[in-house]
Amino acid sequence: MKRLSFIVLSMVGLTTSAFAAEPAMTFGIVNSMTCFSESKLGKQEQANLEGMKKQMSSLMEDTEKKLSEITTKLNDAEYLDGLSPEGEAELKANYQGLSEQMGRYQNQYYQVLNQAHMKIGQTVGASINAAAEKVAKQKKLTMVVNKDACFFYNAQLDVSNLIVTEMDKLFEEDAKKAQATPTAAPAAAAPAAVEAK
Repeated sequence: MKRLSFIVLSMVGLTTSAFAAEPAMTFGIVNSMTCFSESKLGKQEQANLEGMKKQMSSLMEDTEKKLSEITTKLNDAEYLDGLSPEGEAELKANYQGLSEQMGRYQNQYYQVLNQAHMKIGQTVGASINAAAEKVAKQKKLTMVVNKDACFFYNAQLDVSNLIVTEMDKLFEEDAKKAQATPTAAPAAAAPAAVEAK
């Protein structure tokens, strides 16, 4: 029994000394929402998304206005009495066509927005990842963890501002590369593609 206790104590001692030899783990915490809202890339992506929303909303508002005008006419008994049967049928057909068109616009609007959100998430996420790796090397961090994965953390561990700075450097490098390389004509805007369908 004494011999067994000695072996166990020896193993505990070896394990403790092995852990003591391991380098201390150092963490950094990143708030991805801060990176998205404060970085140049995040701001550019937000502006692009807002521009797309405005264009698509304008297209839908125009169709909605036409629908509203036709609805007013269809609800006006005197106006309908003044129309020939063919004229009334044409008005109803226009209403039906615009209603279907509006439904298509709404579906496409949500599809385009979902795709845009996914693309922004991937683009900004990749930039955060690259910047976090650089910050981790500079600060000798073992890992950088997203704030959402933590129940609690010491505010001194937050490296979000350092990551935003690195993201901005990467953004500027990419912008310089893009200016140096001649590009093909830009793709048509999403709302134009929606309108064409």
